[in-house]
Amino acid sequence: MTIGRTTAVALLGLDGSIVQIEAALGTQTPGVKLIGLPDSALREAEHRVRAGITHSGLEFPARHVTVNLSPAELPKQGAGFDLAIAMVTLVAEGTVPAESVAATAHLGELALDGRLRPMRGVLPAVLAAARAGVATVIVPHANADEASLVPDIRVVGMASLRDAAIWHGAPLDELPVEPIPAVSAPGRREEHGDLADVIGNEEAIEALIAAAAGGHHLYMVGPPGAGKTMLASRLPSILPPLDEHAALEVASMRSLSGIEVGAELSPVPPFESPHHQASAVAMIGGGSSVIRPGAAARAAHGVLFLDEAPEFSARALDTLRQPLESGRISVERVAAVAHFPGRFQLVLAANPCPCGKYGTKDALCTCAPIARDRYLRRISGPLLDRVDIQLMVPPVTAAQLRMQKKRPHTTSAAARDRVLAARDRAARRLAGTGWRTNSEVPGSALRGSAMQLDPSAAEPLDRAIGRGTLTMRGYDRTLRLAWTLADLDGVDRPGLAQVGRALSLRRGAA
Repeated sequence: MTIGRTTAVALLGLDGSIVQIEAALGTQTPGVKLIGLPDSALREAEHRVRAGITHSGLEFPARHVTVNLSPAELPKQGAGFDLAIAMVTLVAEGTVPAESVAATAHLGELALDGRLRPMRGVLPAVLAAARAGVATVIVPHANADEASLVPDIRVVGMASLRDAAIWHGAPLDELPVEPIPAVSAPGRREEHGDLADVIGNEEAIEALIAAAAGGHHLYMVGPPGAGKTMLASRLPSILPPLDEHAALEVASMRSLSGIEVGAELSPVPPFESPHHQASAVAMIGGGSSVIRPGAAARAAHGVLFLDEAPEFSARALDTLRQPLESGRISVERVAAVAHFPGRFQLVLAANPCPCGKYGTKDALCTCAPIARDRYLRRISGPLLDRVDIQLMVPPVTAAQLRMQKKRPHTTSAAARDRVLAARDRAARRLAGTGWRTNSEVPGSALRGSAMQLDPSAAEPLDRAIGRGTLTMRGYDRTLRLAWTLADLDGVDRPGLAQVGRALSLRRGAA
């Protein structure tokens, strides 16, 4: 008796595990029995596989079929195992050669007519298969371009179960079939504008460049129309391009989220800007049966921009504290824990008061001082303590507008060159440590003998922490920012000028 064997991939978050799928025919009452901890959607595969095999012109076994998914203790979710279950069933029936099926991984959901439906998460699944040493994988036709982004693995796109059986060597005639198209949401446009579009606010532009150079988080407070959103949206345009590993992770997050993934990896850092009514689950990720990434995970290796930050719920904001520290997002459920990348740059923007007119010369603010204070304190102190740069963004004046027409504009290309030069200095200094940017250096290393500042340069920080206006975390984050400013200035070690500017940027929105 032939036992059909093949492999598939079970995804939990961004991590994929190889699943061995076996099928054997028995003498019990005809039917299909799935074992190996399938969820409800996977248990329904019996009906999809039976209909798909029959409508493909193939014969479904008239005996009892036992399908085992191993390892048994690993939770298996969704309909992406349909193709693998169908292929091992055909092997057990004797329709398809066992050797070819056993040497190939299969991913895809079956329609009742035998065609293959595209599925979410194909890219991370194929990536997991390649890392496990799988040489060939069959995916739905609509997912072939996405799966082909993974190097060192042969990807075969199939429109139907019958086509897959023929590819494996089944003696069948080819029947033309229209592939099911992808239904993923279109990707966002990656044009983020140019810094040259920003009028005035030279201090804010310099702060944005410092944030990009060191990977620092940024908090901007200013009235509506001051340019906070324009500045934030241009941060990706001055960030270094993504390397292949980061680009693969970004594309994998898009695939898991059901967002269109192109035929080529994009080097542009992602930019996510969720609405202020987003829940904690929408922000960090979650779900009852299948855990999906949230906005913070989709922003990994890029920018997470929260406009009108005080309008977000306190719970949604506080979920960001853990990934800001660890660079990793963990979503815990009873059965399992899903992990997503969570190293992003957080940019917060807020009005100075509920009406947004406080501090403007041409409008009268009617908010009481306690109302203004209560509004800004919706962003918790522990979250703000993790934000390195905090500054006021004043509205542009007529004088600034006239001067801007005479001065050369700071373009994104010029700013990116400064950012790349500063990051190169930091990379050489941090070579061999495992840290790439100043924002990743822990406080113990910043205060250690190798990076310790001269006493005269550190004096403003010592006074601030002595007065209680700066926490120990804030002390370390100001040091990180000072090293970034030194890299931008082209000096080997921060001096009093860099420390003073870092302290000013740290407390500019206070």
